[in-house]
Amino acid sequence: MARLTMASAAAVALLLLAASSASASPMDYGGAFDKCLQFFEAQRSGKLPAERAVKWRGDSGHTDGYLQGVDLVGGYYDAGDHVKFGFPMAYAVTMLSWGVLEFEKEMVAADDLNRALDAIRWGTNYFLKAHTEPNVLWVQVGDGDSDHLCWERAEDMSTPRTAFKIDASHPGSEVAGETAAALAAASKAFRHYDSMYADLLLMHAKQLFSFADTFRGRYDDSLQCAKKFYPSASGYQDELLWAAVWLYEATGDETYLDYVVRNGEYLGGTGWAVREFSWDNKYAGIQVLLSKVLLAGGGGDYADTLKQFQAKAEFFVCACIQKNGGNNVKTTPGGLLYVADWNNMQYVSSASFLLTVFADYLAESGDTLKCPDGEVKPAEILAFARSQADYVLGKNPLSMSYMVGHGDKFPSHVHHRGASIPSVYAVNDTVGCMDGFDAYYNSPGADPNVLHGALVGGPDCNDGFLDDRSNYQRAEPTLVAAAPMCGVLARLAAEPASSGAGDSTPGYQPPASHEGGAPLEFVHTVTNSWMTNGVEYYRHAVTAKNTCGQPITYVKLHIKELTGAIYGVSATQAKEMYEFPSWVSRLEAGDKLNIVYIQEGGPPAKISVVDYKTG
Repeated sequence: MARLTMASAAAVALLLLAASSASASPMDYGGAFDKCLQFFEAQRSGKLPAERAVKWRGDSGHTDGYLQGVDLVGGYYDAGDHVKFGFPMAYAVTMLSWGVLEFEKEMVAADDLNRALDAIRWGTNYFLKAHTEPNVLWVQVGDGDSDHLCWERAEDMSTPRTAFKIDASHPGSEVAGETAAALAAASKAFRHYDSMYADLLLMHAKQLFSFADTFRGRYDDSLQCAKKFYPSASGYQDELLWAAVWLYEATGDETYLDYVVRNGEYLGGTGWAVREFSWDNKYAGIQVLLSKVLLAGGGGDYADTLKQFQAKAEFFVCACIQKNGGNNVKTTPGGLLYVADWNNMQYVSSASFLLTVFADYLAESGDTLKCPDGEVKPAEILAFARSQADYVLGKNPLSMSYMVGHGDKFPSHVHHRGASIPSVYAVNDTVGCMDGFDAYYNSPGADPNVLHGALVGGPDCNDGFLDDRSNYQRAEPTLVAAAPMCGVLARLAAEPASSGAGDSTPGYQPPASHEGGAPLEFVHTVTNSWMTNGVEYYRHAVTAKNTCGQPITYVKLHIKELTGAIYGVSATQAKEMYEFPSWVSRLEAGDKLNIVYIQEGGPPAKISVVDYKTG
């Protein structure tokens, strides 16, 4: 992705410091970002790692896929229930990955990049299992109707765990395309940290895109069980473009850009001017992502068509910030974007993300936005995104944080089975299907487990909110609401709160410049293998290239799932943490650190950067 150079970053900063924007607020964006990631831990299905922040959750869904002869253990529960809906889950992973790609340096500064990558990997590992053949994808585990008849913990599930798939005879271009987008975006996010894993994700992404495009059809026509809960109102056309755009981002292969340009009109990308961005409707995301190509000075022979995409992106941004000649997104009296009565916060989250990245793209280009109601500078767009995040975190008429666990006042009766029932570690006895309704769903008591980071559905159109477990339209949290907000909060955490005492104009700080992408790019190679006592061993060689553009004087690596000896790094007292070896005190830009380790069968170890310093 295009990034500012240090010189241009300074120039843009000076230019934008003078911009008018909303009043600063002393919000703890960094803490909210950390909680946002914690919510994804609470939604995990399958065998949970021993080291985890959410201690009240236990293992669940051990046999998912067993009756169909496929391993579908893992992934995420969708919301307050225990169905694993592949379509919104894939969108959430796409948005988490986009956040990492845009705000990687900010996440490093918050010491949460590794957790963000873990959240992505938990989803992508599941998608790899679910994609059992090139033209087969398992897209749902559990049935919404039967699941909703029970109020029980995930660890006690007694409802059917039926699995559903799409294939050439029963196509589902929306979910296949979205899963392709998720894997492509994740492959780029992991490229510098685990190149072998990134290659694997990209291979599956390409196959899934081909599947989605070759066997076109609506997934909710093939799967009636999904229609009631996640129907595809916008059709599959947007997901085909979305997947192609992300494959272009991940590969740089203009074949995918050519696909988008050739099919832009037919598939609606240049024709749809929209005022929402969601798990169902991807057009605004496509349009903003393609705008970046032009704003970064690219486009070439495709520029004319890309300008049509950009015009639609500008319509969306202008509509959100209330400068679209009256054709705006509705807002509550308190200033919150209001798109739908049911789980409106998901639209607030996704719109805020697009506004944030568009503001940064615009700032990097040195341009401004021309809305029907006047010229808008990047700082103003970011200020509006900030106002939405501030509303979410408590700056609203009720002084209520709609992120659970953040601030002094937040929803305590969340429509979420696991949060409302005491943990399996507190109450060992099984809580039965109907027992949960009697004892906990209808209980006036607060949730015994605080679901940190959960973004509930939010207030009504008049800023009112009823903190009641039965208020599922407004009190239920979802993956799709949380994922985009994680990126927004990481970005805002790096933004100065105020330019000085008595000055309510916050200084605009452009996105962190890191032209080389991640600090280290890891390339894994298997150099030898042998058999000893019936056990197969592999010798792995890893080169870690300094790609941050500056000398690295300190690095902390997290090396997971290592089963043998390792050379070229020094172990620390912390489990699975490693630093430079004694003979390396400085890694110059472009230089490589060589690491060798022995692995007992299985996949390679997972290496990621936890912290580093330059100088």
